[in-house]
Amino acid sequence: MVIAVIFFVFISTASILGLTNPMVRHIAMATSITTSKESFYAAEAGMEDIIYRLKFGLPVASSQTLNVGNYSAVTDIEDEPEGKVVTSIGDANSYLRKVKTNLLLGTGVSFHYGIQAGEGGFYLYNSSSVTGNVHSSGPVVGTANNIFGDVVSAGPAGIIDNIHAGGSVFAHTIRNSIVNNDAFYFDDTTISGNTILGTLHPGSTDQSTAELPISDEQIAAWETDAAAGTVIPASSCTDGIYNITSNVVLGPAKIECNLFIKGNGVTLTVAGPIWVTGNITTQNAPIIRMASSLGSQNVALIADNPADTRGSGIVTLGQGTQFFGSGYPNSFVFILSQNNDAEMGGSSDAFVMGQSAGALVAYASHGQVTLGQSVGVKEATAYKIVLRNTANVIYDTGLPSTLFSAGPSGGFDISSWKEVE
Repeated sequence: MVIAVIFFVFISTASILGLTNPMVRHIAMATSITTSKESFYAAEAGMEDIIYRLKFGLPVASSQTLNVGNYSAVTDIEDEPEGKVVTSIGDANSYLRKVKTNLLLGTGVSFHYGIQAGEGGFYLYNSSSVTGNVHSSGPVVGTANNIFGDVVSAGPAGIIDNIHAGGSVFAHTIRNSIVNNDAFYFDDTTISGNTILGTLHPGSTDQSTAELPISDEQIAAWETDAAAGTVIPASSCTDGIYNITSNVVLGPAKIECNLFIKGNGVTLTVAGPIWVTGNITTQNAPIIRMASSLGSQNVALIADNPADTRGSGIVTLGQGTQFFGSGYPNSFVFILSQNNDAEMGGSSDAFVMGQSAGALVAYASHGQVTLGQSVGVKEATAYKIVLRNTANVIYDTGLPSTLFSAGPSGGFDISSWKEVE
């Protein structure tokens, strides 16, 4: 009996140890994972604290410690030419997790539509088309043209007429259109002559009109940045024109007359914002590209003559003009016109372009943009937009996070945020 009891005790002990050790290891592993997560959250908290301070101009040291409960995060800030690199190391019971963020000095601008028109509306003629979404605070009118995306005509006067939409449509009134997805409209009296392949949604609330993404105040700030660089006075212009007929690197700069870029392959490399107090014209297939030193940041070419906002500040891009970014992701050529003739009831173009292509974003918040022939652009935004001939706007998915270099007053924008070893 004694021997049997001894064997039973040994067997029971071995069984208990066999069950207990995996449970202890599992509990220890679970505790380690939990503590590791707490270390990660501490690192994230330290990072968020530093970024908040930087974005809102609050004082911050090059290295500081943030206590989060019983844990801590040590953050270090390194200066770079284009911004800052912030590293945050969380410490929870000697479990360390590290997060790194790159901040760029500048102003972020979001473009959520391939085409965005103001109250002047959006008009398509001939075989022109849009690859992307369209938002208009005025009418969207075509001649059976294709828009390969969603179409919005906002407000109680919103009308979509004679459009073939690859996505859904949203308007108070929809007429003579083909819609591949759903149609959202006011009531049965405001829809007629359509082919709707998706679901009808009568009684839908009219979409809200949308502000254009770049404000006049922001453009004025860029003009100030440009004027702080090289100034080319009117006295240096020939018959009121500053001619570029050979390769040149320019910017930041203010040109106090019209700008004329001419010549096959003649390249204007934009190294900073350029403000032209007149018209911008290109002819005979020149090239406009962003300097590689800009990286993923963007700067604008601005045509703005405050002394003549209706008759000047016009951008005319001739045949074969090519546009290239800096070679980095999300880099584009941004050309802005401040001509306001269309907003004032006129019919003159603020921005006209034909048989050109590349990484171009055309912007005229107070004027009319007309794109014609075989033009291809990344995005177009204006008070009124007209597409003719075979023009096509191809919306680039990088545009929602487009970053502009805006000088010291521009604040910081997050370029990347990730955990590192």
